Amino acid sequence: MKNYGHNTKRIVFTDTDHRHAQLLVRLKHDGLTQATFFRSIITGYIEGDERVQAYVDESGPFSKKRKQKSKSLRSKGATLYGELGLGEGEVENIFDLIEEEHPDL
Repeated sequence: MKNYGHNTKRIVFTDTDHRHAQLLVRLKHDGLTQATFFRSIITGYIEGDERVQAYVDESGPFSKKRKQKSKSLRSKGATLYGELGLGEGEVENIFDLIEEEHPDL
């Protein structure tokens, strides 16, 4: 997959007009754009930032059992790919196979 990691993808979700307005006001107050805000939060989540993960664990719709399992895995230094038994090279191979099967993605 030659361009993996270089192609851009849109991440889209919906929320109420009121919450959107609240977000825009807060972002303007803090001097941030929506893109900067969401990219920073996503980066923190992907990289396992403990502050982001703690917030997600506390505010997310997860069962107590799932929250405990997640905390336990993090405390052991487990990564998502490691938990699945995959090395970094194997992850790249998976994306290559997906691209071959679905070139339009």
